[in-house]
Amino acid sequence: MNTNDSAATSYTTLRVDAVHEIEIKRSRFITYLYRVQTEAEARAHIAALRKTHFDARHHCSAFILGPDRMTQRSNDDGEPSGTAGLPMLEALAKRDTGSGTDLSDILAVTVRYFGGIKLGAGGLVRAYSDSVSQALAHASLCTVQRLRIFELSADHGWAARWENELRSAGYQLGDTHWGDAHAVLSIGINDEPAATEELHTFIATLTSGAGLLRAGHTTWLDS
Repeated sequence: MNTNDSAATSYTTLRVDAVHEIEIKRSRFITYLYRVQTEAEARAHIAALRKTHFDARHHCSAFILGPDRMTQRSNDDGEPSGTAGLPMLEALAKRDTGSGTDLSDILAVTVRYFGGIKLGAGGLVRAYSDSVSQALAHASLCTVQRLRIFELSADHGWAARWENELRSAGYQLGDTHWGDAHAVLSIGINDEPAATEELHTFIATLTSGAGLLRAGHTTWLDS
């Protein structure tokens, strides 16, 4: 799926990868969190951890991908069915990010070193869920916003002033292209109807109706 075609225009993900460990009845649960965008990338991290923790009994995993969270996978890796991967996935899917957006583009891998005491099905569910939840509580998150890029042509004599006015109003500007006849300003806004309408109104006032905005591509940006 093309992420620019998604219904969601923002989501939450990891700012940086993280790791957190808890111990329950002498079993160690080490949870790694990675920011990923494809299944191949997620599976590469899982494979790498299998090599790093080759002496661990289990390497359970869960991941969610895409702004609309269309791809969701989990793996119990030898634990009783439904006691590891699914609780981990639910911990990711139900996480309150505090920003009103859902958590995505994230992989959790919990490496378990068995401590000799069996936890039972209920104990395993709680252990794997808590391991991921605690790792998320210690992780740094960020919101990813889809931006629509607009171009605005300007005479050389007006371009610098318009740039300053746009920056002062809080708009994100890309590189300005200076051509022989005129300059082209690049303006990024949240890809939402209200933000588009607001920009058109601002440009109409700034340029006394002479400025013509041209909608371009979209991109995703951390905020």
